[in-house]
Amino acid sequence: MRAWAAFVLMACPALAHVMSMSSGDLTIAGSLAHYQLRLPLYETPHTPNPGQALLSHIAFSSGGRPARLLNSSCREDAGSYLCTADYQFPAPVDSLDVDCTFYAVTVPNHVHLLRVENGGKQDRALFDISFPRATLRFRPPTPLETFLTQAGGGALRACGGLAQLVFLASLVLAARSRRELLLLASMFLLGQLATALIVPLTRWEPPARFVEAAAGLTIAYLAVEILVLPKAGMRWLIVAVLGAFHGLYFELFLRTTGYRATYVLSGAVLAEAVAIGLCAALFSYVGKHLAFLRPVPLCASVLLVTGVAWFFLRLAS
Repeated sequence: MRAWAAFVLMACPALAHVMSMSSGDLTIAGSLAHYQLRLPLYETPHTPNPGQALLSHIAFSSGGRPARLLNSSCREDAGSYLCTADYQFPAPVDSLDVDCTFYAVTVPNHVHLLRVENGGKQDRALFDISFPRATLRFRPPTPLETFLTQAGGGALRACGGLAQLVFLASLVLAARSRRELLLLASMFLLGQLATALIVPLTRWEPPARFVEAAAGLTIAYLAVEILVLPKAGMRWLIVAVLGAFHGLYFELFLRTTGYRATYVLSGAVLAEAVAIGLCAALFSYVGKHLAFLRPVPLCASVLLVTGVAWFFLRLAS
């Protein structure tokens, strides 16, 4: 029991969401602006006044002078939490400075997509724990800026949280040789790419909660294979399915942001390949120098507890 309690405590930090996203639209007309925020109900901060908590974590300013909040309202709307607010700037807006720290009141890997229209000109920005500030200048980005922004977004989404790293660590644990690791990594990435590219061609728009619950169950199953069936074959097929579920996360990200799939997925694949290599090196070192800890069964047990807890948490939310 003590061992399992330790596993649970070790797994708790990994219970971060695979995806946690919200979107906002700000329309500016001269010195006035109207903001609309939408996020899934299960992402709503557990506070007496979640709307106030959210709006206090986003601030707009222009020319070094902050916008003044005139009024706001929040309500539930078709499975989402919808907030609207009106702001007044001291002068007509030329460039817009935004500070967004929604990750502080939701989950650490929360991503907010902000779309802004100002006098017919449009711009957008992504905010997360790594990039809580941005300046929008309402000019078309260069091709290089577009690639770096979107590929960087894909890389951050691939490895920007504990949940994503759990996926990649499970691949390394499942591999019994370097050759098999190469096969599993390839199948994971192919499954991810196939889903992210094929699902948009269909009418299916999987809810984020379903994707997370399924992903948690897949991690738990892979952990069971590592623990109970260490010599099982066809593990590459299980990994391909795991990659397919992970690809649904990128499909949601692409659908929400409108980014180019080639840019986002290029950044994601590169970041995941690097992360898998680092995990493999780490586990190899631990296996050679700390073999008495039995790192593979220990880590697989953590993955199992994490996956099961994650699955039921998302079902209950």
